[in-house]
Amino acid sequence: MMDSYYTVNQPIIRAKRIFDVSLSLIGLLLTLPLFPFIALAIKLNSKGPVFYRQLRVGKAMPDQVDVFEMIKFRSMVQDAEVVTGATLATKGDARVTLVGKFLRKTRLDELPQFFNVLNGDMSLVGPRPERPTFYNKLEQEIPYFSERTYGVLPGITGLAQVNQGYDTCIEDVRSKVGFDHSYALSLSSISSWIKSDMYILLMTVKVMFFARGQ
Repeated sequence: MMDSYYTVNQPIIRAKRIFDVSLSLIGLLLTLPLFPFIALAIKLNSKGPVFYRQLRVGKAMPDQVDVFEMIKFRSMVQDAEVVTGATLATKGDARVTLVGKFLRKTRLDELPQFFNVLNGDMSLVGPRPERPTFYNKLEQEIPYFSERTYGVLPGITGLAQVNQGYDTCIEDVRSKVGFDHSYALSLSSISSWIKSDMYILLMTVKVMFFARGQ
């Protein structure tokens, strides 16, 4: 399944990469002036680094599954998982800082991921990249979970993200799998891919503008 899917969609994957790099460069040019202000707000609000780096599972291929370091603006207190260990964020999570709440609602915490896109680890649009810590458990409990990223880069935003937001429990992840596979089907032709990506990007801007993130 992986091999045939990846082979058939190579022209679209290449076109998608050009699209990603072009829009990411434009996105960085437009948003880089915000970086110093966001960094200052984070530093004034809580102790710790401005950026938060975390290992995520990337594109799956027939012979390997990529892992990369995703970068975001820090939205939680420093060492948020020292006591609890790896855990999903919940609504009203006390670990999220005051500035972090604003960054999450507006999705501004994800702006540094433009660098992940330029580096080839992520796409602008695609399935949400999962943490390796949760990956095996989710793969066992959710049918076809690992197939979400077969031949597809994970995305900063995606069909599942604009429809649901952040995952707070395994049921959230379970319902997102359907959205992810639906998006993969849109990569069957240039026209359906462009239509799908433009819709998701416009919905993402809407979420940011109206601060509907979580």
